[in-house]
Amino acid sequence: MTPTPSPHSPSPRHRPSRPSRRARGIGGCAAALVLAATAAVPASAAPGDAGAAGAGGGLNEVLFVGNNWDGTADVIESTGDYAKVGRIDVIPDRKERMREIYLNPIRLAFFLGIRQTVGEGHDQYVDDMYSTPDGSAVVVSRPSFADVVSIDVTTGKVNWRFPVSGFRSDHMAVSPDGRRVAVSASTSNTVHVLDIVTGKEVGSFGTGDKPHENVFTDGGRHIWNMSIGEVNNDLDAPWLDWTKGDRRITVVDAATFEQVKVVDMRERLDAFGRKDLSDSVRPVAFTPDESKLYFQVSFFNGFLEYDVAADEITRIKELPKNPATDEDRTTWVNDSRHHGMSMNPQGTKLCVAGTMDDYATVVDRRTLEEGPLVTVSKPYWATVSGDGRHCVVSESGADQVTAIDFATGRKVASVPVGDHPQRVRVGHVPAGWSGPSAG
Repeated sequence: MTPTPSPHSPSPRHRPSRPSRRARGIGGCAAALVLAATAAVPASAAPGDAGAAGAGGGLNEVLFVGNNWDGTADVIESTGDYAKVGRIDVIPDRKERMREIYLNPIRLAFFLGIRQTVGEGHDQYVDDMYSTPDGSAVVVSRPSFADVVSIDVTTGKVNWRFPVSGFRSDHMAVSPDGRRVAVSASTSNTVHVLDIVTGKEVGSFGTGDKPHENVFTDGGRHIWNMSIGEVNNDLDAPWLDWTKGDRRITVVDAATFEQVKVVDMRERLDAFGRKDLSDSVRPVAFTPDESKLYFQVSFFNGFLEYDVAADEITRIKELPKNPATDEDRTTWVNDSRHHGMSMNPQGTKLCVAGTMDDYATVVDRRTLEEGPLVTVSKPYWATVSGDGRHCVVSESGADQVTAIDFATGRKVASVPVGDHPQRVRVGHVPAGWSGPSAG
């Protein structure tokens, strides 16, 4: 087996220079004041025929890779050599959306603000995506367009579109039965829950500032939302942490959307003796029995363990720093140091994406000992392969996805994809599918 290279060797591709995104903020202070006075944008979904593509021919399990700056989703095999299956244009309606934006000064201000801050100088066309249960469509959140769309995988056309409240859509989660999708509207502190086939809103709930990750738990009975607060300014010194806003985990009943529980990690971190850490909860991973939650926080090279029943933090794991990483926290993308976690189906191994440190590693959950540090370029997400054997990380700095064996912690494959891959999700397409026939 080829030895794993040192994580401190040069990255496969130099990162583009990062603008001083924080001083400006999304749209600046004036835009923030406008937002406070602006009503939520109503939904205007127009369902199409989303059921025909998957009928009768069986399904192929795949991985969808969202290429954020391309506006495409690469579809690759979910196991084996991760061969490319096809590609979907997730912004076929770009001209129409841009026309709307240019005709609305407020929307234009936020669109340009997203480009210069969280987009690192690029428009954000795909944050998250899930396929419908029948594999006929892929549902995509598009941050720069502040919406969620369903794209027919056979025709490449838009089935329905749901504009979120506010001016930016973000992370999503799909219910265990595949029928509902929850999407964070990051500038309105709202999570919308949509029927995945029709795009109709079935409910919504309020969150802390800047809702981010969503997770369905208890067989779909609850939704957990993690709000990350303000990550687009230069107020990154530890003593300024209080300026980042109301950050908390909000747990709601998935049927009534009533709040069930709020977890303030500031209190739990303080009780654990880590007042120095941010309480901005980033990507998370539950154990299979949902008794433990592992989570990353802003600026930290590692993760923490939270006991759900005891309602307390029980362990912490600090991972190695790359000495080549700039220690100026204002240069880290959206306050991340590490961003991306997944857990193998047995619940014995965690896979961690060391975003700013240019590596990924598999951690033994019992001992919290890390395995080899696998060199990857600006990894932005970690998921699990279809067969559960590998962790798949998106290398946003090298435009590829890389699979790492949970058992050995070693790299097994890399596959080129589009510009700036971020979220990677398991889904389905019709058997024999190789891309849209039109559109």
